[in-house]
Amino acid sequence: MQPSRIRDFAMGSLPLSARLVRTAWRVAPKRALTGSIGWFAGLGVPTWCRAAVLSRFARLYGIDTREAARALSDYDGLDAFFTRQLVPGARTIEPAPDVVTSPSDGTVVESGVVVEGQLLQAKGVLFDLEELLADPVAAQRLTGGAYLITYLSPKDYHRVHSPIAGRILGWRHVPGTLFPVNAGSVVREPGLFIRNERFITLIEGDAGLCAVVMVAAVGVGHVTAAYDPEVATHNRSFLRSPERTRTFAVPPLVAKGEELATFHLGSTTVVVFEPRRVRLRTLESGTTTKMGESIGRILSADIDGLVRSA
Repeated sequence: MQPSRIRDFAMGSLPLSARLVRTAWRVAPKRALTGSIGWFAGLGVPTWCRAAVLSRFARLYGIDTREAARALSDYDGLDAFFTRQLVPGARTIEPAPDVVTSPSDGTVVESGVVVEGQLLQAKGVLFDLEELLADPVAAQRLTGGAYLITYLSPKDYHRVHSPIAGRILGWRHVPGTLFPVNAGSVVREPGLFIRNERFITLIEGDAGLCAVVMVAAVGVGHVTAAYDPEVATHNRSFLRSPERTRTFAVPPLVAKGEELATFHLGSTTVVVFEPRRVRLRTLESGTTTKMGESIGRILSADIDGLVRSA
C-alpha cells in the first residue's frame, strides 16, 4: 500500500468527535492565537507575586521547581520560567564516547528506521523526510537511518541539546502552520510534522550526519539557538516568517549534551541519524526520556557493514 493510501485509510477511521476537533483546528487562527499566547508569556509578573504565580503554574502542570537554576521570584515571567536552565547535576550526560543521548526531555511518540524516505508519525500515518528537512541532499543521506520523535509537554525542560559530538554544519528555518502536537493531534492530523513550522540543525561527527528538528506548535512563541544569536523564528509575530538557511564556513564544534536551542514554550523534537552509523535502543511509544540519557550507540567501523541501524 502506498503511503498516501495508508494516510487516507487512517484518517477515514477517525471517530466523529476527532474529525470535528480536527476541523476546528484547521479553521482556527493558529498563528494569531500563538502570537497572543507568546505576548502573554512575555509579560512581566510583578516581583511581589512572582513566586506565588509561578508556583501555582508549576503545580498545575506538574513542573519540578527543585530543578530550576534560580528561585521562582527571579523569573520575570512565564517565558523566562519556561526556558529555565537547570541546577547542575539535574541531568547527566552519558559519558561513553559511543553513546548517543536524548536531545530533550519528553515522551516518545515514535522511533524506528526511515524506510523509502518515510517516517512513522502514528499508527498508519507516515510523513516524508525530505519535506521535513526541506533539504533533498540531507534527506538522501539520512534515508535508511534511525530516528526518534519526542513530545515536550509543558512540564518538561524546554532546552534541546546535541545527541552527538561533532561540527554544526548549519541550520534551516522552515515556516509553516502551528497545529497542536499533543497525542490527539498526532493521530488526527496527517503530515503534522511537515506542515508545522520547524527549525533544523545539521551536525556531523563520529556518528555521521545527524539532523535535530525542532517542530513548533500552537502556543510556541519562537525558537532561539545557543550557537547562533541571529536565530529567532517567528518571534511571537502574528505573521509567517520567510524560510531562512545558513551554512557555516567554519562549522562551530559542539559537544555531546551541549545546548543547541530553546523552545519558548514546548513542542516536539525529531532526531534522525545516518544509516548504518547509529543503533537506537528499543524506545516504546509513551515512555519518557530525559535529556542526556542514552538512546543508542554509534556503530564501530568494523561492524558498520554487518549490522543494520535500527
